[in-house]
Amino acid sequence: MQGGSRRGPIAASAIVIGAVGLLAATVATGGHVRLFAPITLLAVVLVVGSKRLLAWHSLAAAIVLVVLFVPIKRYELPSSLPFHLEPYRVVVALVAVAWLTSLLIDPRVRFRRTPIDTPLLLFLFAILGSLLANESRVSSLETEVVKRIAFFVSFFVVFYFMASVLKRREQIDFIVNVLVWGGAVVAFFALVESRTGYNVFNHLSSWIPGLRVGEVPKTAVRGARLRVYASAQHPIALGAALVMLIPLSVYRGRRTGSRLYWVATTLLLLGALATVSRTAVVMLLVIAFVYLWLRPIETRRLWPLIVPLLIAVHFAIPGTLGSLKQAFLPKGGLIAQQTNQNIGSGRLATLGPALHAEFAPHPLLGEGFGTRVTQPDEVVKVPNAPILDDQWLGTLLETGVIGTALLAWLILRFVRRAGRAAKEDPSSRGWLLTATTAGVLAYAVGMFTYDAFAFIQVTFFFFFFLGLGAATLQLRADEPSRLDAASRA
Repeated sequence: MQGGSRRGPIAASAIVIGAVGLLAATVATGGHVRLFAPITLLAVVLVVGSKRLLAWHSLAAAIVLVVLFVPIKRYELPSSLPFHLEPYRVVVALVAVAWLTSLLIDPRVRFRRTPIDTPLLLFLFAILGSLLANESRVSSLETEVVKRIAFFVSFFVVFYFMASVLKRREQIDFIVNVLVWGGAVVAFFALVESRTGYNVFNHLSSWIPGLRVGEVPKTAVRGARLRVYASAQHPIALGAALVMLIPLSVYRGRRTGSRLYWVATTLLLLGALATVSRTAVVMLLVIAFVYLWLRPIETRRLWPLIVPLLIAVHFAIPGTLGSLKQAFLPKGGLIAQQTNQNIGSGRLATLGPALHAEFAPHPLLGEGFGTRVTQPDEVVKVPNAPILDDQWLGTLLETGVIGTALLAWLILRFVRRAGRAAKEDPSSRGWLLTATTAGVLAYAVGMFTYDAFAFIQVTFFFFFFLGLGAATLQLRADEPSRLDAASRA
């Protein structure tokens, strides 16, 4: 045993010495230092801190950080694969393989059931049923369908991974901290983008070797304001993601008593509003409703802060409040705008034609999950369907009444279980459940106003929240906490 315990440090030292030697040889021979230096640094860091860096909650944090900071569809890694090899795919795949392998060979790693297992499994069957019911349509779009299913499988794997490996309160709070402070950093650079027009996330390839620039989103303007998108695929998706993180920041502020979390909350709010997105505002209202439902007394005490926040918005991102007012109250009215495809996005204008042409022929199982292609890509050159800007409608068309009802059941079951537990638990655990309930319900309502599943970053956030909520529900309501005890003292 003693000899075995010594092998770890010896092997670690050998790897570090070998990595440094390789870098020295590269410098001496004039090799590609920019390529080998990061690899050497990564090898040293992994060896020195392998115990902590390779812990399950650290790997979960790695997924969160890559999803937060490396814009999806904007960068790819060099490969000869038939699809774009994006960093988040590599990280999720590696973590998933490690976890699934450990489930098979390590008795200490166990799969944990969650309150939404039944609707989640049935929703997967509804997706499969929609594909089997539309075999000819699916076969003509096989590559696109496989890609969409792969996306969803990765979402589900990440959800169960988080729900299974986050077993202690400290681990859950660690992931919450990564989300909150990572989101605050993104929000800060979104504010920089709103004032200067410079998006730092468009220039990661100059700092990270191997990244290749892919698709860069187009700059958008609403009223007098630039609509920022930072590390997201679109301003709407960025606004939705940052709004979802606000309840987590509020939870950490309540739990720790640190004012730094209120700074993070303010940054997240300002960053979300800098997108000039109506969806973000609607989701904020949903979050306020959830807090009035689950934490009514504490929420009413915060009303006096509204005026100072509006003043902060006016000075930090001038013109935003006016642009949002114009967006909600356009000339001729919002309903008239949304029923006219020549004005705005025409969300309501597509409703009738979509129901008549796409839903009516396939009401139960839809026309096939992933078969609606609204944007040309490397495989499908010509779109076969209009953009809906309504994920619930898109789900209805692709998976029918059955799939849509099951997705709604999944969300409502989580909200009901987590919300009820939050209401019954006045401790910080209850505040965390309130935060996850608010984030999930806000995402669900926001789905009515944009194609949420098309934006991978914010959809990952949705499954992060489900995983955090499921893990928190596994904790005892009276679990002791040093921080809770300190706050009471």
